[in-house]
Amino acid sequence: MKWITGTIALWADAGVSVTYCVITDGDAGGFDPAVPRDQIAGIRQAEQRAAAKAVGAADVIFLGYPDGQLVVSLDLRRDIARVIREVQPQRVVCQSAQRNMTRIYASHPDHLAAGEAALCAVYPDARNPFTFPEISDLEAWSVPETWVMGMDRANHYVDITESFDRKMAALHAHVSQHPEPDGLDEMVRGWNALNAEAGGLPEGHVAEAFWVLETG
Repeated sequence: MKWITGTIALWADAGVSVTYCVITDGDAGGFDPAVPRDQIAGIRQAEQRAAAKAVGAADVIFLGYPDGQLVVSLDLRRDIARVIREVQPQRVVCQSAQRNMTRIYASHPDHLAAGEAALCAVYPDARNPFTFPEISDLEAWSVPETWVMGMDRANHYVDITESFDRKMAALHAHVSQHPEPDGLDEMVRGWNALNAEAGGLPEGHVAEAFWVLETG
């Protein structure tokens, strides 16, 4: 979620209650060998909470799957469906399940698996009351719309020019993940400027790109 926090900040400003569902524990991340590996998961949870706070997200749910090993399992689909039934969101934002052939860094294997599992949870798992008997105590929920991020195409662009500074504050909260933080702002602004151009926004604006689906 950290790459589309400009949009999240705008939603929070508009009074939308935003809940993060973080699937992996982040223990395979980081770049500093001096940091004990058994501390990384806790560090990354703290960073994620700080990043969420920077853009006004209301809650962060951690599922605790091992980092770097994610697969589209029935357990993962069930766990995401459980969160959807509990939160009852009007909108789900998820990773793309398709590899981005123009920018490989948008297609980490964990992200691909998370995207596929989330889409399965949206349809049909969360809405089907007979899927996963172990969560049958929760009311089935149909998500009206799903926004997919990280694709090599888009049908919707969000102008984040006003919230870009908060997006960068959220990104910089992930201290353990950025070995060269001084270059982060310029890199992200460049990516988001290309999105704005593709979306037909005025010069000097920045945007985030999505593929929006009606899923209700």
